[in-house]
Amino acid sequence: MDGRRYAFRFGALRPLLSLLGMGPSVSSLELTAERLRVRMGWAFRAELPRAAIRSCTPSPGPVGGIGVHGWRGRWLVNGATSGLVELTFEPAQRALVLGVPVKLTFLRVSLADPDALVAELGNR
Repeated sequence: MDGRRYAFRFGALRPLLSLLGMGPSVSSLELTAERLRVRMGWAFRAELPRAAIRSCTPSPGPVGGIGVHGWRGRWLVNGATSGLVELTFEPAQRALVLGVPVKLTFLRVSLADPDALVAELGNR
């Protein structure tokens, strides 16, 4: 990898997510000069062109779960309810959820250092 790796933030469910194959060792966000890669074990994968990122902002609001959740292009991929960052994409991109292709226009992820990603990408 020629970029930076951002670790996911995990909370109280870390042992369960690790047991299910979605823990810290297989979950991360990687940002290179050309690509954004997001992975949460076997449950979620996306490799997107960096140029498709329209915004990256902190997300202090509440979340409705832990793990991989979404519908109609809006996805939550998290191991904790804090450290959340919102990314928007245009045009819509493709991700894999449980190996099934899905549309991705909005992604909320929990990161150990969300401020670093926001500083690197900022509002575009």
